Amino acid sequence: MKKILLFSFFSVLGFSQNNPNPGYWQQHVDYKMEVDMNVKDFQYKGKQELAYTNNSSDTLRKVFYHLYPNAFQPGSEMDARLQAIADPDKRMVKTFKKADKEVKESRISTLKPDEIGYLKITNFKQNGINAQTKVVGTVLEVTLNQPILPKQTVNFTLDFDGQVPLQVRRSGRNSEEGVALSMTQWYPKMAEYDFEGWHADPYIGREFHGVWGNFDVKITIDKDYTVGGTGYLQNKNEIGHGYQDTGVEVKYPKKTKTLTWHFVAPNVHDFTWAADNEYIHDMILGPNDVELHFLYKNKKENLENWKNLQPKTAELLNYFNTHVGPYPYKQYSVIQGGDGGMEYGMCTLITGNRSFASLVGVTAHEFAHSWFQFVLASNESKHEWMDEGFTSFISDLAMQEVLPSKNSKDENPFESAYANYRYLANSGKEQPLSTHADRYDYNMSYGINAYSKGEVFLAQLGYIIGADNLMKTLKRYYADYKLTHPTPNDIKRSAEKVSGANLDWYLVDWTQTTNTIDYAVKTVTETNDKTQITLERIGRMPMPIDLLVVYEDGSQETFYIPNTLMRWEKPNPYALERTVLKGWDWAYPTFTFEIAKKGAKAVVIDPSGLMADVNLDNNVYEKP
Repeated sequence: MKKILLFSFFSVLGFSQNNPNPGYWQQHVDYKMEVDMNVKDFQYKGKQELAYTNNSSDTLRKVFYHLYPNAFQPGSEMDARLQAIADPDKRMVKTFKKADKEVKESRISTLKPDEIGYLKITNFKQNGINAQTKVVGTVLEVTLNQPILPKQTVNFTLDFDGQVPLQVRRSGRNSEEGVALSMTQWYPKMAEYDFEGWHADPYIGREFHGVWGNFDVKITIDKDYTVGGTGYLQNKNEIGHGYQDTGVEVKYPKKTKTLTWHFVAPNVHDFTWAADNEYIHDMILGPNDVELHFLYKNKKENLENWKNLQPKTAELLNYFNTHVGPYPYKQYSVIQGGDGGMEYGMCTLITGNRSFASLVGVTAHEFAHSWFQFVLASNESKHEWMDEGFTSFISDLAMQEVLPSKNSKDENPFESAYANYRYLANSGKEQPLSTHADRYDYNMSYGINAYSKGEVFLAQLGYIIGADNLMKTLKRYYADYKLTHPTPNDIKRSAEKVSGANLDWYLVDWTQTTNTIDYAVKTVTETNDKTQITLERIGRMPMPIDLLVVYEDGSQETFYIPNTLMRWEKPNPYALERTVLKGWDWAYPTFTFEIAKKGAKAVVIDPSGLMADVNLDNNVYEKP
């Protein structure tokens, strides 16, 4: 009883929800699960108790659970998608020659019965009474025996049998690096219900969205396996494996074949764990006494990198705390597992056979997700760019700080993101950022949109409102919307409140259309003692314009042309004299102004390079 009271007290005081939007609400879940894992056949049995609180004003007659492991079966939607898309994820297909042609075969399509993944649900009850269930692929549809009224809490119980699939994507067993168990999306997970309704999307390999709640999980597994993941281990001194508080060696009775690991995770929206019988487990204290745990395979060639990663992870924590906001939990685990890098609650699973720079880089990116996906939990299925793009933005800045190259301070950390976006914008394969993550025609389009165009959204916002206002915006956004589910409008409103600019045009054009930015220096002419400059807007998307003029006598000055849709002027970002011209209304394709000086040697649109103009060739005039 004492532990439960402390848990509840901590979750209430440490994790208040303060979304400033009037009338905001979100559902709440409390999970209690016990699972037994058989490490010989990778099958597991579990029991789940779930207290579901309907904080909406709606009466619910159905609920939906995600059964993610069912995706790893021949004929599943994920399998079908792999076979239909032109550029399937390389990790999920086998490539071979057939009749002198390259053939790609879905790895899921060839899984044998003892290699597939599944979750089988039995004994489902609502408040102790059976409820009707139906499995449709990776979704469990439940017709309730009694509607859930507004503000009502009901209890669901169920039993589940699962099998861990061969490692194909994210979740799985026996990865290429030999990690036994990467237990992600492994349990029956309640789907999110919010102001838009139910988000019961099938799993085809993309993103996730979950309900905030508290998890109490007991995992029974072979005693030789070390477990790490989401939450706080409650029985450290019973478990050992480097977790114990006293440092005293834990001795198990001779007959003990298994251990039960008890984790509690307050106010998260997922629960993940990994296990292996060769894990080394290290722990250091980071800023604010956050325990940083590292679990990795005992492979001689990687040990030095994993040891050196540990102080760098503490530096990353400090950077993100400083530039976004305080990490609200007291532990984080970096775990070798999975098939690349993927973020989860209080932990990440990453592959570990990497160079040191790559190991730090993937850790920086996945750790940054903790702020943008596990504290600022936007719906990454619908707005994947808010998660991946913002994470890429802050992790690129962090890497400049914690692992600088010789010239990194002078480099644009977002240069590759801009180059990727320009490639996509000019490819004819771009789809709007508002495209659902599952609906992209190409994996390439999804990847560049989510990571690069999402990153450019923030970097370019710094061009529009100023770098200082951008970093203040990130802090305000985090402070206002942490532990809730912010939407694209919320990051826009944070920027507007910080800067005073009107930014609806920016959110609409950049995220809901494929409109491009393309400005050109059309003409530069000299008459008498004056220079006349005409600029042209070729792309549909309007922008404010920074213009640099370099004169033959070596002097320079800048001009600022406001975008009238903003009703605002940004501070001067340059240590040069600046002239603010009249605004350029969008309907006019050209803009002409005069300078009371001759001898213009060069005229440059956006000398910072932070405006994502898709054609840089026409941005510069040089006097013949």
